[in-house]
Amino acid sequence: MLGIIGLIGGLVLLIILTIRGMNILIAAPLCALLVAICSGIALMPPMTDGPSFTENYMMGFAGFLKDWFIVFLLGAMFGKVMEASGAADSVAHFVVQRLGMRHAALAVIAACGILTYGGVSVFVVAFSVFPMALSLFKEANLPRRFIPAALAFGSVTFTMTSAGSVEIQNFLPMEYLGTTQFAGWQVSIIVAITMALSGYWWFEKMIKRAKAQGECYDERADDPKEKSYDKLPNPLLGLIPLISVLATSFYFSVILHYGKSSLIIALLVGLLLSIGLYWKKFDNLGLALSSATFGALVAIANTCAVVGFGSIAKLTPAFNDALIYMTSIPGNGLIGAAVAISVIVALTGSASGGQAIALPLIAPHYLEAGVDPEALHRVIALTSGGLDSLPHNGYVVTTIRAICGETHRTAYMPLAALTVIIPFVGAIFAIFLFALGL
Repeated sequence: MLGIIGLIGGLVLLIILTIRGMNILIAAPLCALLVAICSGIALMPPMTDGPSFTENYMMGFAGFLKDWFIVFLLGAMFGKVMEASGAADSVAHFVVQRLGMRHAALAVIAACGILTYGGVSVFVVAFSVFPMALSLFKEANLPRRFIPAALAFGSVTFTMTSAGSVEIQNFLPMEYLGTTQFAGWQVSIIVAITMALSGYWWFEKMIKRAKAQGECYDERADDPKEKSYDKLPNPLLGLIPLISVLATSFYFSVILHYGKSSLIIALLVGLLLSIGLYWKKFDNLGLALSSATFGALVAIANTCAVVGFGSIAKLTPAFNDALIYMTSIPGNGLIGAAVAISVIVALTGSASGGQAIALPLIAPHYLEAGVDPEALHRVIALTSGGLDSLPHNGYVVTTIRAICGETHRTAYMPLAALTVIIPFVGAIFAIFLFALGL
């Protein structure tokens, strides 16, 4: 009983500390320590012949760092080059111009979706699109507390976990299931369109309800100055690196079966191509790449911290009992996998971190049970993009607080509706379609 209390209490404490602004690199090991103490796990190796808090926490932390640092680094550098050259702004501004004020929310969502699917980091996308979103929402007199939801919905839902996406969440299952990033693409297309349409409909309903209650745009003294978009690269030129990343990842993954390495090659090609195309647009390329390196370190360290928390959680009897229960759910194996992934990404607050913990544990079980690996890949990817967006998720905290200047109290509920509920429903729909044999 104490172990269950510690596991749930550790998760709740992690959410509370993160919402209150504590650095995840402090909060995650602190909460993992609580879980370890309540479950009788020794603190250090000299105290036991078995697992210990310090050793196993760092094994989880360092394991994820070893496997994914190069991907995080290249992704951050590619995104930063696209940002520093103005290419990301150019693509986003082109989309916003075409859709305009009448479709302000759709313009923001579409701009984020195009950039994210093309391989630009979700954090870079949020920073790039936010000023345009602010201008659009001001012009349309829409409540600005909905901007984080628009940014997140376009970045981490129907694009991040769809077939072909070059985000980590779509690549992690490949090495455990022997699939490619295009696994289950027929179902993925149907689900992505359904998620996009239903999410946008719901978003518009939420905004209309808020406006009917008297909410409007509230200008603030510390609002960033509006950007100048006069000297941006041609937007069609800005699409070339994004398309090259998708095409390269397809060739090396589907044709040559390079697995995770295809993502490294694709991001490297996109990075070099964007540097070559926009060479004259950089004020200081070295500074931009250095900034990207620091950003990559922070991003992967934050993810590693929650992976470390999950590494301690999975040592507890309560976690193993829950895993046994979830993987023994009768009926369609995809349901059990979806439940297991949902619970673990909720614990870690990270889609990639949750997958890194869950896949070694559940993938062999479901493959041995005869579950189609293509369907399993797509359901795992979709499901991981749901409960990862709980309040303690790093992207959620950064987008709401650091980028948009909002609070969880004002901005989290619409964001949760679009990034927790819509992906969860999308995963259920995908399981239904796979059950029909699509």
